[in-house]
Amino acid sequence: MSEFDFAEEAVCEAARRATGLSDFGEDGFREGLRVLLETFNDTAGFTEKGRKRNHRRVVSLLATRLRVQSAFTEHPEIRERRVRKPMVLTGLPRSGTSALFNLLGADPAARPLRLWEAIFPDPYQGELEPGQSDPRRDALEAHYARGREKNPDFSKIHYTTADGPEECVLLQAHAFCDVQMGIEPMMEPYASWFRKQDFRRMYAYYADLLRMLDWQRPGERWILKAPAHMWAIDVLVETFPDVSIVWTHRNPLQCTASICSMTAALMSGREDFDLKQLGPVVMEFYATSLDRGLTARESLDPGRVIDLNYREFIANNMGAARQIYEHFEMPFTKEIRTALETHIREHPKDKHGSHQYDLEQYGLTPERVRERFAGYIERFGLPAD
Repeated sequence: MSEFDFAEEAVCEAARRATGLSDFGEDGFREGLRVLLETFNDTAGFTEKGRKRNHRRVVSLLATRLRVQSAFTEHPEIRERRVRKPMVLTGLPRSGTSALFNLLGADPAARPLRLWEAIFPDPYQGELEPGQSDPRRDALEAHYARGREKNPDFSKIHYTTADGPEECVLLQAHAFCDVQMGIEPMMEPYASWFRKQDFRRMYAYYADLLRMLDWQRPGERWILKAPAHMWAIDVLVETFPDVSIVWTHRNPLQCTASICSMTAALMSGREDFDLKQLGPVVMEFYATSLDRGLTARESLDPGRVIDLNYREFIANNMGAARQIYEHFEMPFTKEIRTALETHIREHPKDKHGSHQYDLEQYGLTPERVRERFAGYIERFGLPAD
């Protein structure tokens, strides 16, 4: 019998005790929370360590909701802010979105979502000296520094720092209607429930959290990134009518093998899972998200989206960046060019090591992946090897 109780009231009460608060905001999040807790408790097959880690994470998400709602109650003007002309990067995982995100985030005018504030979007409740950083940020950076030392192989897959630009999913997780850490929508019953959602409630809460961050630390132009946006590109545009979208494309054989490796690493908290069964599940999940995104894209103004080939980006980082700025009629000044050139020079490809992976380890063959992504490969002229 585990000591970590995934009952809905138990985790909510733990969050209340941790914060001394009781108002979670609107109750729409509870349905997703219940399904997620059922998945964790009944079917995920977590080790006791895995149960502890996920229990702690759920309580932390709920505690953040409480603090966020308290801030909204005290400062209702936050919801009146407008997130102007955000730029969103999306595409299959491992298709260059992270490298591009870091590059474009080096623009002095860009306002990327940073990892620590995606986890702690609420205002710090203590007093800070002028120039003092948020203690939560400092504690998180120390945590990730220990993690990089303990598990250097994961840093080759996804190098993480508290101040680094990070995916929107960490912010969206507070709505309990998203991909969470990436493994949850591949486990039942959360998997089936997730695919039935229209995501409007989640995007409304996500937008409010961006407003809260902008209220604390304003930026000229938000730049955001997540492959998960492909699940609801139409809702993204509804939520941010002036959004611009950069869609990256890469050979799906390489994308699939790489994301299988990362997903396997994220599933380390489970007692037992078959790598050869994992591969087909991962492939289908991301292929379905791609299908949905491309279908929804057909109804958008073509000028809203620019496509970027991974090979072309790797071959000419600066040329790709200039192409994006020109497409969206954004000034590409000498200051911006210098900032981006500095980033390129200081962050060479594979700076933190290269990530090795193969399809067969995950129960897939090149032929099977090519067949599943055949339409995508043809549409965007991608190499099939």
